[in-house]
Amino acid sequence: MSHGRNLVATWATYRGGVVGPYAASVTAGAVPERTRREVFTRFLVRVWLPDRPGALGAVASRIGALGADIVGIDVLEQGDRVAVDEFAITLMRADLIDLLAREIEEVDGVSVEAWRRVDRFPDPRLDFLRLVEELLAAPDLTTLETRLVTAIVAEFTADWSAIVAPAGVVVAAGGPVPSPEILEALVAGTAASPLVASGVTGPDDLAVAPMPARGATLLAGRDGHPFRALERRQLLSLARIADRLPALGDVG
Repeated sequence: MSHGRNLVATWATYRGGVVGPYAASVTAGAVPERTRREVFTRFLVRVWLPDRPGALGAVASRIGALGADIVGIDVLEQGDRVAVDEFAITLMRADLIDLLAREIEEVDGVSVEAWRRVDRFPDPRLDFLRLVEELLAAPDLTTLETRLVTAIVAEFTADWSAIVAPAGVVVAAGGPVPSPEILEALVAGTAASPLVASGVTGPDDLAVAPMPARGATLLAGRDGHPFRALERRQLLSLARIADRLPALGDVG
């Protein structure tokens, strides 16, 4: 759920070829030849970029050389001399995505982490407000918690999400969801690290958000495509809002 230079996501990890469950939906036949106004395919492409002048421009040039358009760029994470950017790209034909990824990786120091095909490009502000509206409209606490974990699976393309309290698993969505014993062990393990417990960082395949008003922890798992800093911040914001709603009297 990010896109502002724009975007968020599901990923089929790309390393010199298409792998993962999204490959079939992307490569199953070419899009009929029509004008760009009539049809095009949308992709979100996650790219590792070196922090040097001209790197972004070189990638943009490679993308444009295939007749693709860059609709938006979202900075998911910045580190020491490297950034992880997500490009919103339109292509005339879906089967060009393999070639596009290879072209991008021709730029020195650049690698494609993952890509996915989407029906629409997300609008981060409107999408976030819509989710908050759905949480506010929940008639009771159980519905609110169910809507929260369901939304996380959908919007963050997580494999699963769960709220875990000291008494056990409160609610979960997605699948396969780890067993209650594993979920409780994950909460106990993340609690040993203040940074991980706070949700600021964590294992690539796990995002954590504390819900102190409930004495609970929100977890999200996603295999094969790491949670990035921006996604972790978005998850923390949603968890804080959901955690405070009963205290504000918005949920009965």
